[in-house]
Amino acid sequence: QLQPVESGGGSVQAGGSLRLSCAASGYMSGQYSMAWFRQAPGKEREGVARILRENGSVRDTYYADLAKGRFTISQDNAKNMLFLQMNSLKPEDTANYYCATARGWVALLAEEFTNWGQGTQVTVSS
Repeated sequence: QLQPVESGGGSVQAGGSLRLSCAASGYMSGQYSMAWFRQAPGKEREGVARILRENGSVRDTYYADLAKGRFTISQDNAKNMLFLQMNSLKPEDTANYYCATARGWVALLAEEFTNWGQGTQVTVSS
């Protein structure tokens, strides 16, 4: 698998929306966990949302509490893309957002994921 490549970050005012994208090739066959994490300055990397993908189809979706009701993880199988739609953004959502993958089902914990993108910065102003 190739290293994931994130895009779509930027600056937005509180209450606004952003859609992050992750180009992730090489995950069409087999079972993989694909997730979004974020890391704010001085804080640990934390999980946002994860899908379990099996032979290109989503088998399971999981959201951390911080994402429930505001964020949606999705994929475009044909384009090898993973997305994170973020609505009702808050200043505390400001962080570098990372796309990560792992073989098989893994928990939404940074140490479980083996393949990481470089991240895309999201800044939410009040």
